[in-house]
Amino acid sequence: MANPSSPEAPLPVGKVSALIGGWIDRLGAIWVEGQITQLSRRPGAGVVFLTLRDPQADVSLTVTCFRSVFDQVADAVQEGARVIVHAKPEWYAARGQLSLRASEIRLVGLGELLARLEQLKRRLAGEGLFAADRKKPLPFLPQCVGLVTGRGSAAERDVLENARRRWPAVRFEIRNVPVQGVSAVERVSEAVRELDEHPEVDVIVVARGGGSVEDLLPFSDEGLVRLVAAARTPVVSAIGHEPDQPLLDFVADLRASTPTDAAKRVVPDVGEELAKVRQLRDRARRYVLARVERERHGLDGVRSRPVLAAPQRMLDGRGQEVAGLLERSRRTLNHRLEHAQSDLGHTLARVVALSPAATLERGYAVLQRRDGTVVTDPAQVAAGEGLHARVAGGGFDVTADGGGREAAAGGPVDGSPVDGSPVNDGAADGGAAGR
Repeated sequence: MANPSSPEAPLPVGKVSALIGGWIDRLGAIWVEGQITQLSRRPGAGVVFLTLRDPQADVSLTVTCFRSVFDQVADAVQEGARVIVHAKPEWYAARGQLSLRASEIRLVGLGELLARLEQLKRRLAGEGLFAADRKKPLPFLPQCVGLVTGRGSAAERDVLENARRRWPAVRFEIRNVPVQGVSAVERVSEAVRELDEHPEVDVIVVARGGGSVEDLLPFSDEGLVRLVAAARTPVVSAIGHEPDQPLLDFVADLRASTPTDAAKRVVPDVGEELAKVRQLRDRARRYVLARVERERHGLDGVRSRPVLAAPQRMLDGRGQEVAGLLERSRRTLNHRLEHAQSDLGHTLARVVALSPAATLERGYAVLQRRDGTVVTDPAQVAAGEGLHARVAGGGFDVTADGGGREAAAGGPVDGSPVDGSPVNDGAADGGAAGR
């Protein structure tokens, strides 16, 4: 029931503490599981003090028990052990402290731990945290390696020595943390988170030597597993030896059987890489030489062909063809010219034969009046009219007499030639000769 109080009538501290104690006394005994972080057994004291912690929730409670209760498990219980206690909550009113009064303490059995781990493993696998397609590939040559391990541990020494022996230039960002005990999960998680945010770290190695199942329990913590699954940087798990398989091995991007194996898997061996470079260089040289030799043989084959061995042969053959065509064209042109000359001679002969000058050469004459018209009919000429006579050798003037029947020179004007040669009917007409 609520107790009335006000600024004017406040409750004393003792009353409040008593009220709280009364409510807590009503709680019955319960079974509680946790990890022992502190253990105090004072000589001669009849009460043993323990601090029981929940690793996942980071919550602790003080547990007290009589020495007779603790002595039953004293040989097997130590700090870091997981236990189950049957206890009743108690309220220490004088100091306002809550504690558990244990009446029985039991160690968590190995079989029970393994069963819980298997159940957690199945649940995380069902969420896809162990799927191969979500694992990130490791860089071929990391410039900086993050290492989470115990201070001065054999695991740290194995990783550093083997990695530097393989690749002397490799750099490390080391985070020394407890790898077992009550603070291991918190410190390892903090180191992984810090290295994942480091801009120069290319890969993270979480290493620890071998140990019992209980010693490796921090690396099966659900919170740590989920943190590694969400990390942007590739994570290598090198926990324990080959048979040891904490849940971190399944969620990590690469599982190494030992810390030494992790060093070999993270950085390449400089000697092996130099040997590969030499092999590739020799292979490339052989390939290039073989390619050059093959091309040289091909070039020799091409050069040995007649067209390249004696390229002037093609020109000689073409020259002969050109000479033959030139001679043929010359003969054809001469033939054409001769034929054209013959045709021209025949045409000239016909033109000469039909020329009025040729007619005049045969003795005919052409009479023309003063206006240049040709006289073709005696009736066209009046007596005494002056005419111009044109003969082969030139021309002279004549005068018509007798009504155009006789010429003034006394020659006949009937179309007969002046020299008395027979008259050509075709040229008797002066007009015809004029044409």
